[in-house]
Amino acid sequence: MHKAGVPVFCLSIFSLVLAAYPLGSQSSADRTLASFKKLDDYPLYVMHYDGDYGFGEYLKRGVRTNPEPDRSGRAEVGSLACSCFAVRTRDGRVLVGRNFDWSEHPALFLFTAPPGAFASVSMVDMSYLGFDRGAPAEKNMRQLLRSPFLPFDGLNERGLAVTMMAVPHSEGGRDPQKITIDSLAIIRLLLDYAGTVDQAIDLVGDYNVVFDGGPPIHYLVADSSGDSAVIEFSDDEMRVLRGDKSFQVSTNFLLSPNPPQNNRTACWRYNRVYETLSRAKGEFSLENGMDLLRSVSQTGEHPTIWSCIYDLNARDVRVVMGRNYGRVHRLGFTDGGR
Repeated sequence: MHKAGVPVFCLSIFSLVLAAYPLGSQSSADRTLASFKKLDDYPLYVMHYDGDYGFGEYLKRGVRTNPEPDRSGRAEVGSLACSCFAVRTRDGRVLVGRNFDWSEHPALFLFTAPPGAFASVSMVDMSYLGFDRGAPAEKNMRQLLRSPFLPFDGLNERGLAVTMMAVPHSEGGRDPQKITIDSLAIIRLLLDYAGTVDQAIDLVGDYNVVFDGGPPIHYLVADSSGDSAVIEFSDDEMRVLRGDKSFQVSTNFLLSPNPPQNNRTACWRYNRVYETLSRAKGEFSLENGMDLLRSVSQTGEHPTIWSCIYDLNARDVRVVMGRNYGRVHRLGFTDGGR
């Protein structure tokens, strides 16, 4: 999944996406880069994107049309990582928990508020922009202006949260009547334009999705009403698995066509999260959520880079970097300062 220490995402479809679209005006770019600050020594940075980043233009053109299916990205489940859940608590709060397990990469907490779209916050793995965990080099700084195209999870102002996880394979459709977009653009699409899970499903259905060169993924989407769904792709069809309980869990195996009905799967992280939420019966808090993420966090080949709890009603996020659960950052839309 890596070449010479560089994530394959960088070497494939995302390099085309990042090169294809304008960065906006110089004044907008200057304001964006001036907001870039270090928040945590892992490191975690924060940045406020000023203005439009050209995503509407991207959606008109996409990456290519009618792609051939790419089976080369298939992977063994044991080599993949990430744990996600959505839960409705007894007091009416909706929480989405997410461990992003990959490699020891720097992260960016990104605020966006483009014209004609929803404001959102998202987490970006900065290695896909050419950064490592050292101090950012001045020559790389303008790459940060591409960060809206690389959300790995996030929450928008309407209370819709989106996360993703790697799976053994995904085939995202070859309908010649549809624009084809890349797999992380799906997350940006939903953060910018979906206010509910139903809207998210409809939006995703309007596009083919290409997974070339990087891990195939599926998505967990939830909204502030407590609705949730896992969206995945198999045999060139979108498959939607709606949450039918007070919680929904997803890790690194495809749930369709036979979703598990309990905690007896080959993934110990799925089993532990499912069992914990099942026992809780809605008696669940933000602190419980972070404790649960800690219990399924990982070291080794694919360590946990960040753990996030998204509060869909309060519209804020708790973030822990590098399994340092003694230091929790709380960030939300009011932290945008504008």
